[in-house]
Amino acid sequence: MHNTQNPKSLLVVTKDASALRVLWDLAAEQQLPVETVKSGWEALERVQSGDAPGLVLLDVVPGDTDSLHTLRWMRRVRPDVSVVLVSSVEDGSDRAEAVRLGADDYLVRPLEAAQLTAVLARYLAQARGEANLEGAEVEPLGDDGFFIAASAAMRRVRGQAELLGQVSVPVLIVGEPGSGKSTIARLIHKLSVRSEFRFLKVSCAALTGDLLEHELFGYHPNGNGLSKPGKLELCAQGTLLLEEITEMPLELQAKLLEVLQEKKGSGEARVHADVRIMATSSMPVEEALSGHKLREDLYYRLSSFTVFVPPLRQRREEVPLLLGQFMKHLAKRYGLPTRMFSPRVLDACQSFAWPGNLNELESFVKRYLVTGTEGVALSELENKSRPVVEEVEENLALTATHEAAPAASSLRSLVQSVKGETERNAIASALETTHWNRKAAARLLRVSYRTLLYKIQEYHMTPTEPFLMPSQGWKDRAGRS
Repeated sequence: MHNTQNPKSLLVVTKDASALRVLWDLAAEQQLPVETVKSGWEALERVQSGDAPGLVLLDVVPGDTDSLHTLRWMRRVRPDVSVVLVSSVEDGSDRAEAVRLGADDYLVRPLEAAQLTAVLARYLAQARGEANLEGAEVEPLGDDGFFIAASAAMRRVRGQAELLGQVSVPVLIVGEPGSGKSTIARLIHKLSVRSEFRFLKVSCAALTGDLLEHELFGYHPNGNGLSKPGKLELCAQGTLLLEEITEMPLELQAKLLEVLQEKKGSGEARVHADVRIMATSSMPVEEALSGHKLREDLYYRLSSFTVFVPPLRQRREEVPLLLGQFMKHLAKRYGLPTRMFSPRVLDACQSFAWPGNLNELESFVKRYLVTGTEGVALSELENKSRPVVEEVEENLALTATHEAAPAASSLRSLVQSVKGETERNAIASALETTHWNRKAAARLLRVSYRTLLYKIQEYHMTPTEPFLMPSQGWKDRAGRS
């Protein structure tokens, strides 16, 4: 059976329905169907049914760990369904674990009607895939930076950032080059308790090993030379972003690991490091680990909280807003009058794949501002070939409504003219999207389950950690996902 989703349906997992009375009243007012189950197993069976709910509320009672187990497996079997945890007490460890496992929100009772109304409106709109461009907020981040969440994918990222702002832990941000990873890091910092302190970043790809070490830990000569504080010291109580962590030498990664574990550096560069570390990577983690570009112990220290930033081609509805914001900022920077984008140019921009993501889009706006006309802009976009890989990824991308996609060719016909590496990337993307749920990945790829297993074996693909079935460890893996 093909699993569909009913965005106007709510599933509540609770052992005490009377404790959520305000929710029932609100649902009745909005004519929102609500279904109640008492256990995580019942919830998992329900979300895997032919008409899954758009939103799940997991009620957490003191001493009950089942809800977090339920969240973990729900994220694997149906990563498209929004999940909100409701707790009777403010528990920092539960909140942190909920964020790590992929909760969309974490609420604390007593619940207020206004609070629930906002949550329901936000996540049910996300489930429907609505992109309310007129109401979408442009969130300034300083230094001409901004964040826009007009798509379902980026609204989910915004929710993750808000939750991560409440826990001071390392974060790994992954995504294609130019997709906006540094912007997400700035957003998390802005929403955190460290927002009043510095946000600094270091490009690991731009500096040699020695210079990068001095940049991080400072320069402390034994003689009469002047000492230079490093970013770890300058960023005390703030946030330090390490861009492209896979470009950092392994020896230096070991020193960074010590900072994360011991909260201080060693040797000549001893520093007190009350700093939140965030890192970005454009290289797939599997490739970085197998190619010895990233220490495994450092990866596990950083990746307890991982944020994936989708490429621009998977959030095309944001392109008009991004064009307008880039035009506004660039015109101000260069002292030029802004140019308007015609409907033809907007349509062409939304149809284009933007393989360079936000960086390429900003460069396009800069050229259009300085020298471009409508004809030049259209010619530029039309002359750029549409990457074949985009055709594969469009069929892999989960739409927010999760309706059955139009009939499409099989994986074989989609990639017959593409090298094997593209096919492997397509399979890896589907597996990552479904949290290595192989049956769900096979449905996304339009291939049989046996064909997908054969391809996984052919390409020697493995998840970054074992994915057990519920019967193999539901109760004994509370700290893993």
